[in-house]
Parts: sequence; C-alpha cells; structure tokens
Amino acid sequence: MKTNESRLPIGLCLAPMAGFTDKAFRALAARLGATYATTEMVSAKATVYGDEKTLALAALAEDEPCTALQLFGHEPDDMAVAVRRLLTEAEKQGRMPAAVDLNMGCPVKKIVTSGDGSALMRDPALCGALVAAAKDAADAWNIPVTAKIRAGWDNAHKNAVTVAKEVAAAGAAAVTVHGRTREEMYRPGIDLSVIAAVRDALPENIPVIGNGDIASPEDARRMLTETGCDGIMIGRAALGNPWLFAAIRADLFGETFVPPTREEKLGTALALLRRIIAEKGDEALAVRECRGRLSPFLTGMRGCAAARDKLHRAVTYEDAEAALRTLGDANAGASCQKPPDPRKP
Repeated sequence: MKTNESRLPIGLCLAPMAGFTDKAFRALAARLGATYATTEMVSAKATVYGDEKTLALAALAEDEPCTALQLFGHEPDDMAVAVRRLLTEAEKQGRMPAAVDLNMGCPVKKIVTSGDGSALMRDPALCGALVAAAKDAADAWNIPVTAKIRAGWDNAHKNAVTVAKEVAAAGAAAVTVHGRTREEMYRPGIDLSVIAAVRDALPENIPVIGNGDIASPEDARRMLTETGCDGIMIGRAALGNPWLFAAIRADLFGETFVPPTREEKLGTALALLRRIIAEKGDEALAVRECRGRLSPFLTGMRGCAAARDKLHRAVTYEDAEAALRTLGDANAGASCQKPPDPRKP
C-alpha cells in the first residue's frame, strides 16, 4: 500500500459513517492501526450558511489519524465557499485536514433526492466541476482534494471509470471506489472488476482506494490482489471491531495478531462512551446517541441479546455499564443476532 505525491497516507482507511465515525471513534481506529480516515459527511450548503452543528462535524482531534474533511453537495460555487470556510476554521484551530474529500457515493434517499451523493454519478461533468471548484479553493492551503464514488447509478450505468477520469482530470489527488451501484445500496457482494478498471484507467500517481465488503484479512488481501488498488477502506465491519485494522496489518506484514478478550472489548466500548460524554458535555444525550454504537461491540458474545435489550434502554453511563456487565450473567442465553447495519456511506 502506497503514499502518493500529495502526502496522503493511503493504506488502511476508515470509511465515513454518519453517526458513527466521529472524533472519538476515529482516534480509536487510529490506535488500532487505521492510517487514514474521513469525517462524517458535512453539507456544503449548510457550511455556507454557517450552521454550527455542521461546522462541529468538521472538527478534528489531535489523536486521530490523518483525516480528510468530507463534503457533500452538488453546486460548485457552494463547494468552493464551504472549502474556504472550513479550511479557514481548521487553520484557526491549528488542526489541518489531510485532504478535502467530496462524497459522490452516498446512496441514502434524502441525500440522493437533493442531487447529492451517488446522484452525481449520473453527471460525470458535474463531478469534475465540483472537484475543480474545491481544488481551486483548497490550493491556497496546499490541501489536496479527493473523491469517493460508486460503481455507478445502477447496473445498466456502471460508469465509475468515466467519473474517475473526470475527477482526476479536474485535479483529484486520489479516488475511492465503492464496488456497488447506488441501486445495490449495501446488498452483499461487490464488483471488484470495477475497482480494477478504475485503477487501470488512472495515472499511477493517483491512488485508488478499494471499498466494500472488507470484513477480514482475507477480504483485504482479495481486494488488493484482484484490483491492484493502492489502499483499502473499511466501513461497517469496523463498527464494534476496530481491531480489524490491526488484524489486517498483521496479516499483510507477517506480524502476530492477538484478538481482544471479551473484557478488552467491553472496556473499549465503555471508554469510547466516556470520551463521547466528555466531548458532548451532556451525559443523557451521549448515552442515547451511543446505544447503537456500543451494540456492535457485543456481537458474538454469550448473553448479548439480553445485554442489548438493557443497553437500548440506558439513560446514564451507569445504566450502559450495567447493561454490558449483563454479559457476565451465567443465566444469560447464548443466542445473539447481529445488530442492523447502519445504512450510511
């Protein structure tokens, strides 16, 4: 896995997932081997209007990996203004992003119906115009611009290569390709040939990052081997299992990986909650927002069904801790279903 001329640490990347990959989780992923991440999606339009909650999503922490600010929108003028505003604010905070990443792959209905996310795959020229506008703004800080795309809009229009060429010609420093169309959403199975085709179509100095269905070291090796991509991006499989980054790194570099114990998993989940409570300054809000975030840490453990039931009713930190301690109850059932996948990019 490579580092390109724009100093982007392409390698083991954490995908953006709204409501999950905030500063706290990005820092945790970095501690366990992630080399790169992107923020949760930030609306270019809301940034233009100065929405404080939107601006907060773009804030970076000192202990997270090199991180790109990810923006979504479909108007080049708004994109340029948003980039300038966010980079100006980042400069004030003394924490500059590694890149500005433009989301052209989110399949969620409310994003697509506004003409954003994967709706942009239907207009390659606009994709290029958005990158050009963002790059023109980011060049003042020497910050590279990248793009995250999908295989296409649907199976009849798999145009990832066309879009990738457009954004590369407009100045994109790297391209991430999710191997599904918008129509496929997150259904099992990805098209590795699309990622390989993008890698073959772009100049060697523009890294291509493969994304989709990477849940094990074997998946990572297959992605790298069959596509020739320069790095991999991991999304849903890292929720509850950020150790996946360490496992993949160990496999690729011939190192020994020791899986976390049950106690380590539970302790990590509670530490994540404590940090989020501290950052939000509102225990009840943090606990409510973290019910679904802690749940994946319990997958596969004896008694996790009962623990999840209690966790989803937790109001305080003590409630959440008590719910996780339910896993130590010898009378707890062994049946455990995986939590629903978050339908995010």
